[in-house]
Parts: sequence; structure tokens; C-alpha cells
Amino acid sequence: MSHPNITFIGAGNMAASIIGGLVARGFNPDAITASDPFEASLQRLASIAPVHTTLDNDAAISNADVIVLAVKPQVMKQVAQAISAAVQTRKPLVISIAAGIEINSLDKWLGGELAIVRCMPNTPALVQTGATALYANAQVTDEQRQQADQILKAVGIALWVDDEAQLDAVTAVSGSGPAYFFLVMEAMQAAGEQLGLAPELARQLTLQTALGSAQMAIDSDVDATELRRRVTSPGGTTHEAISTFEENGFRELFLKALTAARDRSQSLAREMDAD
Repeated sequence: MSHPNITFIGAGNMAASIIGGLVARGFNPDAITASDPFEASLQRLASIAPVHTTLDNDAAISNADVIVLAVKPQVMKQVAQAISAAVQTRKPLVISIAAGIEINSLDKWLGGELAIVRCMPNTPALVQTGATALYANAQVTDEQRQQADQILKAVGIALWVDDEAQLDAVTAVSGSGPAYFFLVMEAMQAAGEQLGLAPELARQLTLQTALGSAQMAIDSDVDATELRRRVTSPGGTTHEAISTFEENGFRELFLKALTAARDRSQSLAREMDAD
């Protein structure tokens, strides 16, 4: 892994996760700086890795080759405009992990003509099993693209899209996706309890089944459709359950839910650009 100087603006959970992943993969912590307005966040980060920390965003940027914007979307405009002069002086690669903030807005707030990569990570990145989609604007060089790839791969897989608009669909699938699986786990555990299982037994069976199924799908050389077919014997118990799902519009409901999430992602981007 190459070792550019990386500055994180914001030292919350996602930034701490990425930094922890980078250091675990052998990235030099001396090349990492993080800034945050809350001393407690910086202290917690320092307990994870011996990186440089500061309360001053401009100072953090002064030697940066790469800046990771890891602040909440609601404050991104304010933060970006405040650091624009320092960013224009350095002209670093800018990586944003803020949901719903389009590259054109970031570029405008930061002063323009910048290499920017916009990312859509998800919360499993907090345990280094994230799925992140990335989009680069035309100013991003091949080397910078590789740098962004390395940084986000520190917390899981990183996949590139060719059209920024696809990030709204990514938000619907993987960005919001963990909540869908949590909902399924919640429903399965509750159903197990109603069928007579003790709560802790239902919980452990549900979670291990989710983990095992995901691992099987990752390791398999066939798709999910074939895996489902292989464990669904005609006339058996699994067949009865799957048939019940299908007869009650499971696929149509899933499409409707993800479309609603995609549409909301689009509307949030418009709202934030208008602020």
C-alpha cells in the first residue's frame, strides 16, 4: 500500500473504522492526521491508533495529499466552505463519505477544480466488512483512484460506478441494506419465539444462520438463485416457506422498498444542494 499523507476531517465512528483498517493493513499511522471539534473523539481515536490529531481543520490539511471528509451531511457545506482556502492551497484528492452530497456541490463549496471521489460506504465498515461504492470526477488521476481504492478497501470491498447517479441505487441496496437484514433477523427471531423457542435460542439460531448463509454465498461459485434452489426440496418445509413469501408479493415489496429508498436519496441530494 502506498503511503500518502491522509487527513480525516471528522473523527467519528466511520473515520475511526477506516483509520483502524488502514493501520491494521500496514499503513503508517504517522502519515494520518485527524481533526474534530470534540476532544473526546480525538482521544478515542488516539486509543485506536497513534495518529496525529488536532482541533484545527486548516492545520490538519496543511500537509495532506488526500482529505477524507467524514462529517455529517447536514454540516458538510459549512465545513467545506470553511476549509476551502486551505484545500485550494494543497489541491489534494478529496474523498467524501457523506451520503447525499453530490460532487458538484462539494466542488463548489471547496472552491472548484478539485479531484473528488464520492463514496457510499455502509455501517458494516465499522467491523471491516463494509461494502463501498465509489465514483470519481474527471479530475481524479489513476494514482488518486488507486489511493481511494486502497483507503476504502481497508474496511471491506470497494466497487466503482461509472455514473454518479448510480450511487442513489447503491444507497438503496447496500447503504440502507444492513437495516433490511436486521429487519429480517428481527422478524425471524420473533417468529421463532412465537413457535416456542426460548428468546436466546431463537436469537443465536437466527444470527448464525444469517452469518452462515452470507458466507456460503460469498464463497460459492453460483448465484443466490441457485443456492436457494439447492436448499429448497420440492414439497419440503423450505419450499412451503418460500412459496408463502412468493405468494404474498415478497419480490414486489422489496422492489417497492428499494425504489423508495433510491428516490429519497435523490430528493435529499436536491435538498442539500439547495441549502
